[in-house]
Amino acid sequence: MATLGSAHRLPLAIATAGAATLALFAPAAAADVRYEPGAPGLGDPYFPDLGNGGYDVAHYYLKTAYDPGTDELTGTTTIRATATQNLSRFNLDFAKMNVRSVRVNGREASFDRTGERELEITPPRGLRERGSFTVTVRYDGVPQPLGGPIIFDLPYGFLPTRDGATVMGEPNGASTWFPANDHPRDKAPVTLETTVPHGLKAIGNGRLVRQWTAHGKDTFVWREDRPMATYLVTNSIGRFNVSTTTTPKGVPQLDAVDPAIASDPDALSTPRHTTRVTDELAGYFGDYPFTSTGSIVENDNVPPLNLEYALETQTRPTYQSPPVERGVAHEMGHQWFGDSVSVRDWKDLWLNEGFAKWVEWYWAERHGGQSAQLSFQQSYDDPPPIQPDRPPFWDVVIADPTRDQLFHRAIYFRGAMTLQALRHRIGDGPFLRLVRTWVSDKRYGNGSTGEFEALAEGISGQNLDAFFKAWLHSPAKPTTW
Repeated sequence: MATLGSAHRLPLAIATAGAATLALFAPAAAADVRYEPGAPGLGDPYFPDLGNGGYDVAHYYLKTAYDPGTDELTGTTTIRATATQNLSRFNLDFAKMNVRSVRVNGREASFDRTGERELEITPPRGLRERGSFTVTVRYDGVPQPLGGPIIFDLPYGFLPTRDGATVMGEPNGASTWFPANDHPRDKAPVTLETTVPHGLKAIGNGRLVRQWTAHGKDTFVWREDRPMATYLVTNSIGRFNVSTTTTPKGVPQLDAVDPAIASDPDALSTPRHTTRVTDELAGYFGDYPFTSTGSIVENDNVPPLNLEYALETQTRPTYQSPPVERGVAHEMGHQWFGDSVSVRDWKDLWLNEGFAKWVEWYWAERHGGQSAQLSFQQSYDDPPPIQPDRPPFWDVVIADPTRDQLFHRAIYFRGAMTLQALRHRIGDGPFLRLVRTWVSDKRYGNGSTGEFEALAEGISGQNLDAFFKAWLHSPAKPTTW
């Protein structure tokens, strides 16, 4: 599990994806040194094979080139990591692309594909515990999106669009386009270098640190220097109008919008909403956790994609159609709840989505709309409609909803209701202190439902066992709060 150790405190300057590593292979194994394979998964209850054991990623350098005419992606991913055990081999999550070569510390390594999503790598010599190492994977092919009931039968991962591509990686779609330790427990800074046909743009996370044109192609280099879960990495490719500014509190902001919808009133308002929300939420919850903000407004809520959702891609949320103000509040709320503080296991997702929905309600309350308590009461009396073939609203145990119900509306609305009921129970002051402490203590790390419950009891001085059992752990409509 990634922690905010020395590898994560400072930005990592990597000049090229092929930069030489200072890490060394272990010397010839002594008789008393035993090397063992890293686990092929982190044991997440919903995705037991997602993520990998035996190492902690310190930095990703993703060098990609994309051809919208063929949908082919060519990539070289360089990962700097630290072994957390004596490793004889280790895995990366990587789905269906053609792997051309793998090198560990600059030397050719053998590899094998096990299952649909595992790349098993055996370095020429064992890797010693606590030693740093670099793995470089060269690959190409046409990324294959994921689908199925998790996102209500909508595709996700690396998705081709009419003029490029969009990335919607939650929960396990990052490995459709780059090899990774694809679980929120292992967060790391990311540098993204993307080459596209001249005239297109590639929009990533963080700051644009370099761009150039050569041989009829444009290359863009983005760097996000704060730890990031792999599902939050974006690489939006296409035609964009780009604007830059700085928020009143000094956060650099970059917004990109598809020119086909640039005149849409909501698209025109998105940068302004983003500026306002970024700074105001910092006043409520603590300093904005990243060094840049902004938005990517696509035009993909139309055939053939019909994407009906947005994603809180770190520093710069991706909207598949122009958002309204509450949508901006929701996705920017995630920068604290989900991006800076990420889930420990995917079953804890209500801590992301419930908080983001509650931020919508709180934003309205603070700006002359109805109170969060009235929003709570309306949802309690008349829950939102549920999609066909999904469990009823009150039947979902939101602290453990099952994998296929991760994005059930109850996770959003009942999650927000839980937070508002807690606010009502312990009082406004203790509740806001709880929220600020949560994002401060877990900054750039991970949190679980149990940890949140314990913190709530500690700050409120109340026994909240019955409250949390009713709101988070029971498939029934709570009757008291």
